[in-house]
Amino acid sequence: MNSPSEPARKVIPISPVASPDASAGSEIISLYEAQKKIYPRSISGVFARWRWAMVILAQLLFYGLPWLEWGQRQMVLFDLGARRFYIFGLVLYPQDFIYLTGLLIMSALSLFLFTAVAGRLWCGFACPQTVYNEIFMWIEHKIEGDRSARLRLDNGPWTFEKIRKKLSKQAAWLAVALWTGFTFVGYFVPIRELGSELLAVQGSWQIFWVLFYGFATYGNAGYMREQVCKYMCPYARFQSAMFDKGTMIVSYDGERGEPRGPRNKTLDYKAKGLGDCIDCTLCVQVCPVGIDIRKGLQYECIGCGLCVDACNTVMDKMQYPRGLIRFSTQNGVARRWSPSQMLGRVFRPRVLVYGAVLLTLCSVMLASLVMRIPLKVDVVRDRAALSRIVAGGKIENIYRLQLMNATEVMQRYQITARGLDGLEVLVDADAEVGPAEARWVVVRLRIPYGSVAPGSHAVLFDVQAAGAVAHVTEKSVFLVPR
Repeated sequence: MNSPSEPARKVIPISPVASPDASAGSEIISLYEAQKKIYPRSISGVFARWRWAMVILAQLLFYGLPWLEWGQRQMVLFDLGARRFYIFGLVLYPQDFIYLTGLLIMSALSLFLFTAVAGRLWCGFACPQTVYNEIFMWIEHKIEGDRSARLRLDNGPWTFEKIRKKLSKQAAWLAVALWTGFTFVGYFVPIRELGSELLAVQGSWQIFWVLFYGFATYGNAGYMREQVCKYMCPYARFQSAMFDKGTMIVSYDGERGEPRGPRNKTLDYKAKGLGDCIDCTLCVQVCPVGIDIRKGLQYECIGCGLCVDACNTVMDKMQYPRGLIRFSTQNGVARRWSPSQMLGRVFRPRVLVYGAVLLTLCSVMLASLVMRIPLKVDVVRDRAALSRIVAGGKIENIYRLQLMNATEVMQRYQITARGLDGLEVLVDADAEVGPAEARWVVVRLRIPYGSVAPGSHAVLFDVQAAGAVAHVTEKSVFLVPR
């Protein structure tokens, strides 16, 4: 409550939606703004060509790898049902989870390194969201026309021509989205079998995941587009913590460009006090997230460089020097560094540390894969009979050994044990394991009664591949009853 000496304060109600019943003296402020559709203009240039080169390369790999074969199997397959992961000549098991951990750490370090050097390089050129945005916008451009044609089409009345173009675009988007979902699931189910099942309308869970990933692609690339980068992707939020004044980013040279304004090409603009920017807004029109780079670095910027191509095109027409908008560092723009000076300062201690750690981790991972033993062994004690006395006055323990053959040829394994005097090993069946298969083998260990004291005693199982260097030793215990 206001004191008598204080002037009355004006109360402004804030509502997310303007109320028609609000009194004329109150001001309604909306907390939400409708998302405006962005109509990016097509542009050609160095960075536009690089983006399309990355799109083509990424899609050749993504769509092509599941169809390639390695021997008698799919070259890249993460077979969740069989718990086998095939990557070229490697056969990995869930026990090889350490390699996935190393891969994730290397991916994170690579992201840190690229961000420290050149900002959101991943976002602008290789992120799946960027790649599919580019594909879907290309389809939209081919069917509905360029930016001005799309604006006229959307703002105009519904006609047969408009309906035809809209339906054609939606059909093309759905075809790309469903093929993307089918290909993605094809990395987890053999893609040829998956195609046969889908044609026969079999495999309910496969159909679900194909539709799920197809719908995700359709929604993200067809409608949400820049909103995924601006509001959903966490990378845009924490990138500022990874930037510094030595990071290469898309930069506008305000000292050279301001004050901006339109002018005649033949005008002596410097005599009029104008900068090089003619305020054509072409840099805004080509931006896939709809920002104005002339306002400085913004978290929405994905570093695609299309505004650089657009500005250089205008500078060429005006016969001004290129580089009003360019990839540079904040220090480089402020201190007018040459490209060689700027690149020399990119490799600062932070970048060198990231690079050294990443190189070390990659070397360790590569050495581990080269020296990897293509055999996995799990030892499980028989819980039904921990220890028992059998004929001949011997104490017996029963174990189950899971032998996992990580090669693609039949292997025969020899199983031995050591650690106790008089230890006898009995294997119930030949330890033969097929290519990239796993098999449980029952192994019985016996020792003479009274040869060791009651209690738990360590034993070692040795599994050796016949005619190969693969050799694995696993620990277990032998129980002697009191």
